[in-house]
Amino acid sequence: MRDENTFDDFYRSTSGRALRYGRAVADDAGDAQDLVQEAYARAWRQWGKLADHPAPEAWLRLVISRLATDRWRRLRGWRLAASRTGPPADVGPPGEDTVLLVGALRQLPARHRQALALHYLFDLSVEEIAREAGVPTGTVKSWLSRGRARLAELLPGVAAEELEVNDVA
Repeated sequence: MRDENTFDDFYRSTSGRALRYGRAVADDAGDAQDLVQEAYARAWRQWGKLADHPAPEAWLRLVISRLATDRWRRLRGWRLAASRTGPPADVGPPGEDTVLLVGALRQLPARHRQALALHYLFDLSVEEIAREAGVPTGTVKSWLSRGRARLAELLPGVAAEELEVNDVA
């Protein structure tokens, strides 16, 4: 069983040094925080064994170093791929229709937005959405119908019929 008090004491006495060490090996404050947080999470999971380790802070530094190395290797792979393909094309600002649609979607209940996104963006059927959400198909049909009806109200110049799909009527 893990002893929370000893872990808390360990964390309080080492966190400042661990963060400074993480900053030194990551060369970025945000990355350092991520590395140290992950190292402490791993320490907590293994605290039953690690509490008896002769040098738990050294173990923590080793984990931070290995995490930093793994991150560096992944980034190196991304940089290599980017150097072969070149920089991505510039993406222009969103169009007026996109801004209007996103604004309207934000006004829908989360379940309606989710159903609409799964149906229209991922081409999932009503049955697949129902399985994923853990609800009856009738509920998904209701979400889609109500979501489309509300979008028709919120989007100027879009008729409700344009938003309808035959398989959910």
